[in-house]
Amino acid sequence: MSREQREQARGLIEKSELGRTPAQQRADFDEMFAGRPLGEDVTLSPRTLGGRPALDVVVEGADGEGVILYLHGGGYSIGSARTGANLAAPLARSTGVPAVALDYRLAPEDPFPAAVDDALAAYKELLDSGQKVVLAGDSAGGGLALALMLAARRAGLPQPAGAVLYSPWTDVSLSGASVDSRGDFDPLFSRAQMAESAEWYVGGQDPRAELASPLFADLTGLAPLLIQVGSAEVLLDDSLRLAVRAAEAEVDVSLDVVAGAPHVFQYFTGFLPEADEALERAAAFVRRRLSDRLGDQPVG
Repeated sequence: MSREQREQARGLIEKSELGRTPAQQRADFDEMFAGRPLGEDVTLSPRTLGGRPALDVVVEGADGEGVILYLHGGGYSIGSARTGANLAAPLARSTGVPAVALDYRLAPEDPFPAAVDDALAAYKELLDSGQKVVLAGDSAGGGLALALMLAARRAGLPQPAGAVLYSPWTDVSLSGASVDSRGDFDPLFSRAQMAESAEWYVGGQDPRAELASPLFADLTGLAPLLIQVGSAEVLLDDSLRLAVRAAEAEVDVSLDVVAGAPHVFQYFTGFLPEADEALERAAAFVRRRLSDRLGDQPVG
């Protein structure tokens, strides 16, 4: 990726104004992302999963064994299964594996741990149907995927085959140095914006609780992780520290850091070569994990 491409990609993004209501933020986010074309080979089919609305993301030819449970981003307060389908569909297409995107409850109306409870219920239903599951998520959805793995361990459920985490938000206490050091470089977020979302999500609870900020949890026994992040992110340290903690806990972990790339740069597939390459690596990870029957074994 050339410097010009990086700057052009970052130039397509701008920080939003503070003080807008959740409803205003959701409307703006949906206007930008909820109507993006997915391709003529994609069909979205509404369903209920774990008691919550969801979308089966059906890509022609993607009928391999297993399923990708996709958890959308949006700071736990915006976004939907439909916005998550923008990233789930390319992953399904590249892997040949069907995906389902979940509409988990959003803060501040439904603060932590509502999203974790919804994700766990959806995951349990997929397991009960006999499917082998890979998790994937971006931003808050990436943090939620990690929290789901911890919640599954608590509940005595098998781990997923693996998890793909795009720019995951793993620390809602915002203790990472990059929250400040990358603030001027990140075209999307600042500490103040992240703090607003974090306050809505935790609702006065401990932001370092392990299911809210899974970075601080004991990660022992979790399934393999693939983490992808750009260097132009206030959340850079959320990924760097997660990779270190996972390795220290003897979890198989791979970390991709793309220089100059913005938050969830995978949205730029077809425009940035690094986004296309990241998708290829994520797809290879998913196929490899689903072919490994060890992913179905319960933990502990």
